[in-house]
Amino acid sequence: MHATGTFQVSVKPAESSEIGKAAGLGRMTIDKVWSGGIEGTSKGEMTTTAVGTTMAYVALETMTVKVDGKSGTFVFSHKATMDSTDPKSGVMDITVLPNTGTGELKGIEGSLQITIDKSGHSYDFTYTLPAQ
Repeated sequence: MHATGTFQVSVKPAESSEIGKAAGLGRMTIDKVWSGGIEGTSKGEMTTTAVGTTMAYVALETMTVKVDGKSGTFVFSHKATMDSTDPKSGVMDITVLPNTGTGELKGIEGSLQITIDKSGHSYDFTYTLPAQ
C-alpha cells in the first residue's frame, strides 16, 4: 500500500549532552504536520554530525497519525548521509521501527521516501498492515 502527501517541518537546535558536545555532535528537535495519506503530527529528535564535506544524521520520530484513515501511533527510524558538495549523493533510510504500531496501526511495517523541492516536502510511504 502507498500513502502520499506533504508535510510541514520545524527543526530547532537543542542542547547536546556533554558526551555529544565532546564528540562534536549536534542535536535537533523535529515537529511535523502531515497531510494527505498520512494525517496528523509527529515529534522527534535528531543527532547530526559533519566532518569535512560529509554530513550525517540519525533520528527517531513518533507519529501520532491516521494512515489512509486508520488511527494510531508508530515510530520512524531515520539515518542519512550526504556529501555537501554533491546533493545527489544523499542516501536516506527511513523505516518503521518494528513492533511500535498501536491502535489500528498495530503491526505496521514500511519505509518512507522524502522529496524536497521548491514547493516543500512531500513523501511516499510504502507500508503493510496485518489483515484485520
